[in-house]
This record gives sequence, C-alpha cells and structure tokens, in this order.
Amino acid sequence: MSDWGPIFVAVVLFVLLTPGLLFQVPGRNGCVDFGNFQTSGASILIHSLLYFGLICIFLLAVKVHLYLG
Repeated sequence: MSDWGPIFVAVVLFVLLTPGLLFQVPGRNGCVDFGNFQTSGASILIHSLLYFGLICIFLLAVKVHLYLG
C-alpha cells in the first residue's frame, strides 16, 4: 500500500496558499486582500513560509497518512 497523505496535504496546501487566489498577505491595498488574482514578492515570501510551516506541522508533528488500495 502506498501512503497518499503527504501528497494530498501538499496539493491542498498549495492550492489554498497560492498568493492572490483566495487571499493575499500582505495585500496591495491593506493587510489582507481576498481574490484579487495579483501577487507581489513580499506575498510570495509570506505564503511560502506559511506553506513550509504548515506542511512541517501536518507531515512531521501530526503525521497525516492516507492509504488507498
């Protein structure tokens, strides 16, 4: 059996934390912008740090596993 947990967590976090898709921190007009489909260098850095932190928490601390088959 193969473990699909890390793949599932990585894909979901990537979609949710894409800068400008759902939200952007820091936004162009304020602290947070929602659904503006724009990005900046600062927001890419913040979102990548959020991604790294959350994926470490989910995969190393919580140990998410999903077995199919």
